[in-house]
Amino acid sequence: MNPELAGRVFPPVAPYLVGREKIREFSRAVFATNPINLDPEAARAAGYADVVAPPTFAVVVQEHTLQQLLAAPDAGIDFSRVVHGDQRFVHHRPIVAGDELTAQLTVTAVKSLGGHSMVTCDSVMTDATGEPVVTATSTLVVRGDEG
Repeated sequence: MNPELAGRVFPPVAPYLVGREKIREFSRAVFATNPINLDPEAARAAGYADVVAPPTFAVVVQEHTLQQLLAAPDAGIDFSRVVHGDQRFVHHRPIVAGDELTAQLTVTAVKSLGGHSMVTCDSVMTDATGEPVVTATSTLVVRGDEG
């Protein structure tokens, strides 16, 4: 893996329009049973404009930014050797259906550990007004040669 990736900022990805059905599907997949995740009326009664995404929904948007890193010709990342090492989220407010999120990836660290490499990235997601919504931080481990 290319250690010079540290500090690289990729261009923002096209806005992602958060759909109600996507939130419902994700909620069912992760067993999020709070009515605000599934029922627009329950969400509105709780003060939200529409259904609220579970906190980990941000990974759906983050995936689009990580594709930039994985596709970068100079990254030196063999995707067949990648495993997910860590995932964290800092929410500034909940994601709700109707949000239009723009995400931008920054490589915050590249490390070697034994024969493996680790790359940590922040995907900062903002809404249509430019206000921060969530920062998703992922660490990917690129396994070294096992021979």
